[in-house]
Amino acid sequence: MATKEKRGTTEPGPAWRAWGRALLGGAVMAVALGTGNALGEALVRALDLDGYPAQLLPAALVSALAVPVVLALRTGRPGSGRPLGLGTPASAAHGFVRGLAVTTACAALVLGGGTAAGWVRWSGPDPAALVSFLAGNALVAVLLEALPEETTLRGYAWASLRDRFGGVLSALGTTLVFLLVPAASTVVQAGIAQAVGVEAPPMGLAPAGQDPIAYPVLLSVFGLTLIAARTAPGRAPLWAAIGTHVAFLSVNRVVFEGGRRDAGWSAHVSPVHAAILELGYLAATAAVFTGARLLASRGRASATGPRTAVSGPRVRAAAAWLRPVLPSGPRATASGGRRVQPSAATTYSVGVWAGGGSGLVPPVRVLSRASAPRPGAVSRVRPGTAVRRNPGTRRR
Repeated sequence: MATKEKRGTTEPGPAWRAWGRALLGGAVMAVALGTGNALGEALVRALDLDGYPAQLLPAALVSALAVPVVLALRTGRPGSGRPLGLGTPASAAHGFVRGLAVTTACAALVLGGGTAAGWVRWSGPDPAALVSFLAGNALVAVLLEALPEETTLRGYAWASLRDRFGGVLSALGTTLVFLLVPAASTVVQAGIAQAVGVEAPPMGLAPAGQDPIAYPVLLSVFGLTLIAARTAPGRAPLWAAIGTHVAFLSVNRVVFEGGRRDAGWSAHVSPVHAAILELGYLAATAAVFTGARLLASRGRASATGPRTAVSGPRVRAAAAWLRPVLPSGPRATASGGRRVQPSAATTYSVGVWAGGGSGLVPPVRVLSRASAPRPGAVSRVRPGTAVRRNPGTRRR
């Protein structure tokens, strides 16, 4: 959103500018993905790499092309409303683990139900091969897909739309841009591949081997789930989306592609049941994140507004359960009126990750109990200020 400073307030800019920035975020991802894959394959051939390094090099190129560009775009707009949501480096791990844990737990619950119903038949697990695959796949998934896609789409594109529009329209708009990225990246990859002399995959709305109808449906539900993770309470919400993204890719590659990828474990599922199970655990993941956000909103509302005898205890219990992930705001606490620095997710993130330091962070006055005036203490009055007289006193 383009903002105009007017007496300490911000006014939304034109809608076309917000949509333009959202499409710009998608374009950055499409160009980085197509260029990284094509140049990565050319470098792999030139360096004669094989195995895991051949997978890691293109992935690292995609992140190296996408993430710095988006950070520079957002850092160049210090008056923008919402940050990308990367938080501080200290809170990134907590957000990543939260997204990973919620998605994996929902997948285990839904796949367990599918196993009990007879939809899923599992192979014998190889623990050593499974751990090795999950560790190697996680790094490639972060660099190739999760980190660049979340930074450009659920970070830059969503924040640009949310600065101007409501939550529903911003979520739908970001998901629409998400659907356009794979097709646009194949066009970029075809052009770069022809220039460097490598083979490129066929251009199209869906990757080769994917159903042209089922793939956009799954991608839409996946995109909305990532928005739910991005908007859930926490100090590094974008890292929760990154963790969700990595968990989704890891679960699908083990369960539905484990035999082909030598993952050490796999399942035999019919295509229809596989689609139901995928959509089911994505919906469950989105429900958990959405419920956490609603409970956090109710908890904040109950802390500032009147409480009822029926809803008060439940809201306070939910707020206590969510306290490790709730963003801290600049409101007074019950421990002496101390004002807390606002959460990194709501005040700054790009400045820390891009090296801008605290220059983008507005100063917040912190009042400690020691600095608060004591009851009954006499305050000093500056010369020239009016002195309020006590009632009943007479002026001589």
